[in-house]
Amino acid sequence: MAKFLSQDQINDRNMELDFSTFLNIMYRQMKQEEPEKEILTALSMIDRQKSGVISASELRAKLTRLGEKLSEEEVDDLLKEAKVGPNGTIKYEEFVRIVCLPAVDY
Repeated sequence: MAKFLSQDQINDRNMELDFSTFLNIMYRQMKQEEPEKEILTALSMIDRQKSGVISASELRAKLTRLGEKLSEEEVDDLLKEAKVGPNGTIKYEEFVRIVCLPAVDY
């Protein structure tokens, strides 16, 4: 985060970050990252036939065993959002679009 602060702010060890500044920093960071693109790239690597679909079971296996491992419950919640086809496959571009939508705040 330091790259978004001025040198004076970095040198001030007693500095407190107000919420508005924090939101500005987070917004800039998120604009630099492209989670949707990164996830699509990863899922397309699973799609060996380049058909645009992957099996729900393979997605579950990857999400629970690789990287930041998700719990079975977390994967269940994600798969509830996915439209799993009758043959057990998911159109992953649509899935990524859905899971990358901002969370609804009631």
